[in-house]
Amino acid sequence: MTIRLSFISHGPTSALRTAAFPLDEPLSSPDTMAPSSLIRADQCWCGPELRTRQTATQLSLEASVDLAISDCDYGRWQGITMADIQASEPDAIGQWLTDPAAAPHGGESIHDLLARIGNWMDALRPHPERRGSTYVIAVTHPAVIRAGIVHALQATPASFWRIDVSPLSQVDLVGRNGRWSLTSMAYLPPPPA
Repeated sequence: MTIRLSFISHGPTSALRTAAFPLDEPLSSPDTMAPSSLIRADQCWCGPELRTRQTATQLSLEASVDLAISDCDYGRWQGITMADIQASEPDAIGQWLTDPAAAPHGGESIHDLLARIGNWMDALRPHPERRGSTYVIAVTHPAVIRAGIVHALQATPASFWRIDVSPLSQVDLVGRNGRWSLTSMAYLPPPPA
């Protein structure tokens, strides 16, 4: 049996625009997304944060909240810009960017994020009434999607920082027999003018 998984990154937020570690902020312009042209999914999930729930709604997806695909826990850095942390804690930010096991902010390390998302992906099961493939959509965060790509490619944790996931990106993966493959990366089209 095959699992087809589409990760969709939430829409733009003020934290993305200012390069800040996110709080539970809303989308900065929720009306700029067209309803999804994705085929109907067998399972549709979204992270618990407001921005993922709003994105799913704007894309006309009926998504259930799954805590396992929540954003990385950035601890005490939430709501603070990367530039401010670089100025006040240069060693801590340097450690976090170079050591996947480090969590100087008191939250989740990249290593822990990779394990959480890998476990979530590997726990996906085919729809019991489907004989071919099961299609799963997950509306989530850039960090979560990067972790999913690292897991699929069996890449090193250091490669996490070499993957760019923009707002409203779609990353498609296929899982068979405990192995994942990356099939495509695209940007969801804006609504018609």
